Amino acid sequence: MTGRRARTGRGWDASPPRAGDADGPPRPRRGRRGSSGGAFSPHADADAPGDADDRGAAGVPQDADAPCGTGAPPRDEAELAREICLRQLAVRPRTRAELAAALAKRGISEEVSAGVLDRYDEVGIIDDAAFARAWVSSRHAGRGLARRALANELRRRGVDGEVASEALDELDEETEAETARALVDRKLRTARGEPDAVFRRLVGMLARKGYPPGVAIRAVKDALAAQSAEAAEFADGIDADALADAEGDLTPDTRPLD
Repeated sequence: MTGRRARTGRGWDASPPRAGDADGPPRPRRGRRGSSGGAFSPHADADAPGDADDRGAAGVPQDADAPCGTGAPPRDEAELAREICLRQLAVRPRTRAELAAALAKRGISEEVSAGVLDRYDEVGIIDDAAFARAWVSSRHAGRGLARRALANELRRRGVDGEVASEALDELDEETEAETARALVDRKLRTARGEPDAVFRRLVGMLARKGYPPGVAIRAVKDALAAQSAEAAEFADGIDADALADAEGDLTPDTRPLD
């Protein structure tokens, strides 16, 4: 009696064997990939028979983006377009034009692209107005860019002119002038050279960031006047209005300030 228990692994009061354990065909072994009892594949249909993992071997075309050997059936174009968009948006917010360009580059048709992007517009996944506001705030605070430079960046990203103007209106002239002065003060701490040379370099720096000549010249003049007696004397001789009117005669000096 004891030997039989050790051989079968069952107690005498165990449940009777299930159909197929003894009299039926042997059950397939589990744990080997590719078999009907293999590891779970995220691409397999949950309601499909147990041979879902073998679809790739049956000659069914697979999605080019799917990992090799998953046996996934080809996805439709709209599904691929949505995946491309979500990958792009995972990196940073994008405008509708940027996403449309990414879809076109991957060969997505205009009709499918428009449908996917229209839906993303409806649910708020893409919002050019919100993008423009965030872009203006971030780039002005982080890089000190003025409205003119910001307008160029928004245009390159496909933001509509009216939408861009509304976002830029939130950056008023007073804030722009304060930022220009802060940029100049920071650069002046390490600037070297004669006041005339420093003046031109600082004005050139602000011009490259999109500041109008009048704003740039006044910011540099005021900063120089507060720096030293020599710089103040030079600043007193600057006619900011006349220089601003003669913008074409003011060639920015691109040499480093230090």
